[in-house]
Amino acid sequence: MADVTRRMLELLAQLQTGRRFSGAELAARLEISPRTLRRDVERLREYGYPVATQPGPSGFYRLAAGQTLPPLVLDDDEAVATVVGLTLLGATAPREPLDGNGFAPAADRAFGKLDQFLPHRLRPAVAALRETMEAAPQNAPTVRPEALTVLGTAAARHELVTFAYTSRSGQTSDRRVEPYRAVHLHLRWYLLAWDLEPAEWRTFRLDRISEITRTAIPFTPRPLPARSGADYLRAGRTAARHRAVVTIHTAAATVADVLKFQDCEIESLGPARCRLTTHVDSFEWLILQVALTGADFTIDHPTEFRRRAVELAHRLHRAGVD
Repeated sequence: MADVTRRMLELLAQLQTGRRFSGAELAARLEISPRTLRRDVERLREYGYPVATQPGPSGFYRLAAGQTLPPLVLDDDEAVATVVGLTLLGATAPREPLDGNGFAPAADRAFGKLDQFLPHRLRPAVAALRETMEAAPQNAPTVRPEALTVLGTAAARHELVTFAYTSRSGQTSDRRVEPYRAVHLHLRWYLLAWDLEPAEWRTFRLDRISEITRTAIPFTPRPLPARSGADYLRAGRTAARHRAVVTIHTAAATVADVLKFQDCEIESLGPARCRLTTHVDSFEWLILQVALTGADFTIDHPTEFRRRAVELAHRLHRAGVD
């Protein structure tokens, strides 16, 4: 029975992608016979899932859009991932709680409702996780879920939006943009968009956006200015900083643990060697952080970093001499 349950969950996961699958392709993915596939599809229909089929050489299976669906079906790992995700999101409390409409309150409400949408088999395990798991609170700016929904819909439909934007200095301006991506970085949500007035790519903090309006005016999508919205955001944040490259004689996981709050790239060069690339405001700060790994290291770039390291070493030596 457990094998059948797992197979049904995998079949449903494949169909929920919205794709059309030929019988042969779906059977191959699930490693079952066409006859077993047909029997499993009938089971899904009995459970209330509207699986559409088309016979013949060009036939397919597809999960049709229905008015209602049965209770949420998650396998064990998916249920754990959902609980962990809601726990982490619920811990991102705003510095100044507003009206309870942010992500953290919504996550807490969803957390309490999750078990009633799960199969009976998973409810005890999920309840146990909920009662025994906690995440340390992290202060994050308030972003309303509806802001992401409106911007995401406009971006998907290539539709101009307008909004009021408050800068870091407190000045408010009216913006008219082509939205492309919502990007999450360091507990902040950003909108990557083409700003029409200066005619340039920009990122906007979502917690500083208000009065969002979809205009129903279409735009022709432009190529993104980077491989991803996150890459573009990181490039903008590090433009005025110093790039530093260090080879450290320890495992990449050790360095990642020491620099867990630093935006950086850590490339493993073996079981006890890795290369760290990051951008910093202070070379001295980075030297101290790397020294905390307890491993030897070599400064690869830049020369100024090496000079600062030598100066800091002399300063520390003098501090330790009687």
